[in-house]
Amino acid sequence: MKIIFTAKGTEWDSPMDPRFGRTEYFFIYDEDSKKIETYDNRAIENEAHGAGPKTSQKLAEYGADILITGNGPGGNAAAVLQQVGIKVITGAGDMTVKEAYEAFKNGTLS
Repeated sequence: MKIIFTAKGTEWDSPMDPRFGRTEYFFIYDEDSKKIETYDNRAIENEAHGAGPKTSQKLAEYGADILITGNGPGGNAAAVLQQVGIKVITGAGDMTVKEAYEAFKNGTLS
């Protein structure tokens, strides 16, 4: 299973980014292979409109199964995520990536 986190950095101890569409980085963890990848999403800051749907498309390209974030995506982005079958987990905005992963595994995120 591939889990993508919205993060402010590229390490397990990086703070989560509560934003979805304009998150600074994606921290991508493949539970099967234990492989970690990161993606610098800061270029999206210059987009006037459509950041959420564009970010959703990027998650689909990475083959994400689950998105863990803070506040969650807006309506258009949520529709794209639903269409491509990515489950959205919110409530991790005040955690590190590692804390968010542990909370997800323990079932304490929404």
